[in-house]
Amino acid sequence: MKNRHYSSHSKMADLVSEHYNILLLIYRFDIPLGVGERTIKEICDEHGVDVDTFLFVVHFILFDEGVGQKGLYKKLSIPLLIRFLRNSHSYFLDFRLPEIRRNMLEAIEQAPEDIRFVIQKYFDNYEKEVFQHMKYEDEVVFPYVESLLEGANDLEYSIRTFEKRHDQVELKMLELKNIFIKYYPMEMDFKVNNVLHDLFTCSEELHIHNDVEDHILIPCVREMEEDKLN
Repeated sequence: MKNRHYSSHSKMADLVSEHYNILLLIYRFDIPLGVGERTIKEICDEHGVDVDTFLFVVHFILFDEGVGQKGLYKKLSIPLLIRFLRNSHSYFLDFRLPEIRRNMLEAIEQAPEDIRFVIQKYFDNYEKEVFQHMKYEDEVVFPYVESLLEGANDLEYSIRTFEKRHDQVELKMLELKNIFIKYYPMEMDFKVNNVLHDLFTCSEELHIHNDVEDHILIPCVREMEEDKLN
């Protein structure tokens, strides 16, 4: 069942039930729950979502399909992809990271002061780095892509500039996890375990987010630039 291929005629409820991590994905496409027995195409049409782009992202995330295709930007809705990525940024910056921070501070409140200070400082620096990373995308990269879609010919900026500075912010999360795993001096309890679990899952979510940018958005924009120059 895990390797099932989904089509526009598959039921959206089946997709979500068989792969619970798709819950986060459909919200980033602005698709709510309450899908009933309707198909993926019916749900996408109802909410103004290009079904081919939706299914491409679904199969990429679930099965790593579609990487390396030529002419991809002509097959997918790039504005929808940007909307998806902007919503992902909002999820991380406005909800996920603040939630982890609140739970983390509560979980370590009985730890020695120096340990609390190090963990909080490290997380705050990490959160700031994620914010700067995503702000650059929101304010520079995405507007640049949108200008290409509108027909702009000024290619002073290039998506390769973004590629060079597209640091993998999830590596910082790995270091924070290791602080807990290797050096946390207190007895583990449910709250600390829950925070550590959240750090792992958030790290996976960030990795998926970066993969969508690296393997879908960037190749699409690179081809758009090449077509402009030819």
